[in-house]
Amino acid sequence: MRILLVEDEPTLRAQLRLGLREAGYTVDDAGNGRDAHFLGATESYDAVVLDLGLPVLDGLTVLKRWRDDGRAMPVLILTARDNWHEKVAGIDAGADDYLTKPFHMEELLARLRALIR
Repeated sequence: MRILLVEDEPTLRAQLRLGLREAGYTVDDAGNGRDAHFLGATESYDAVVLDLGLPVLDGLTVLKRWRDDGRAMPVLILTARDNWHEKVAGIDAGADDYLTKPFHMEELLARLRALIR
């Protein structure tokens, strides 16, 4: 299974990449919205873990562009934005799930498994 991980904070991105790889996933990653949009638009992924607060292009815009382009891969938003209206905006933009930071890796993996099956 191939995952696109989009997280701008380098330490967290490295920890997530390691956890996803240890769980058996192949992981591509991006640290900004421009690179994330390109990868999601040109590559095939089984799922995406997407932060919202990204440099260059924010995560919500990236997600909307993917959906407008017909990209249907499951997207799990992983963000510190925990207000209910931000969750609604993320789901309405095309996210399949929404998990707030801080989080437990086991929960993230369980949610990914649910999205992929």
